[in-house]
Amino acid sequence: MSIAELLLPEFDQEMAGTRKVLERIPDDKLDWKATPKTNTIGWVGSHLVEMPGWTEPTLTTDSWDFEPPGGEPYRTPMFTSSKEMVAQFDKQVATARAAIAAASDATFHEEWSLLQGGKEVFKGSKYTVIRSFILNHMIHHRAYLLAYLRMNNVPVPGMYGPSGDEQ
Repeated sequence: MSIAELLLPEFDQEMAGTRKVLERIPDDKLDWKATPKTNTIGWVGSHLVEMPGWTEPTLTTDSWDFEPPGGEPYRTPMFTSSKEMVAQFDKQVATARAAIAAASDATFHEEWSLLQGGKEVFKGSKYTVIRSFILNHMIHHRAYLLAYLRMNNVPVPGMYGPSGDEQ
C-alpha cells in the first residue's frame, strides 16, 4: 500500500469531523472568545478552514516562509459566516485530497521547512508535515472550537462516536 492510500482514510475521517464542527458555528458568536487572551470562534473556524489548503503547497514546494523578509506576512483569511466557512473548507479539502492521492511515496519522504523571516521554525518530511502541521494541528484547534461551542450551549457533534449531545 502506498503512503497516500494509508493516509487518506485518516484524512477523510478528520475532515468529515471538522466539517461537522464548522457547520455548528453560530454566526452571531463569531466574535466570542473564552478569555481576552484567546482567539475568537470566528478566527478558530477560519483557521480550521485554511489548514487543508496547506496540503498541496506542502507536497509541491520545499518550504513556506509565513513572514518573508521584505514581504507581507501571512494572515489567516477570515470568513463571515459558518456557511462561507463550510463552502471554502469543502474546496480546500477536495484540493488537498487530490494532492495527497497524486503524491508518490518519494514525495512524502522529501524534506519540507516552515520558515519565519527566513529562519527555520520546523523541518521534517512532507509526510510528517501533513500528519503534524496539518492533521494534528487541525485536531488541536477543532478541540478548542468544540469547547467554545460547548461554552455557548451549542450542541456539539461527536468525532469518534456520538457526543453527549447526540446520546
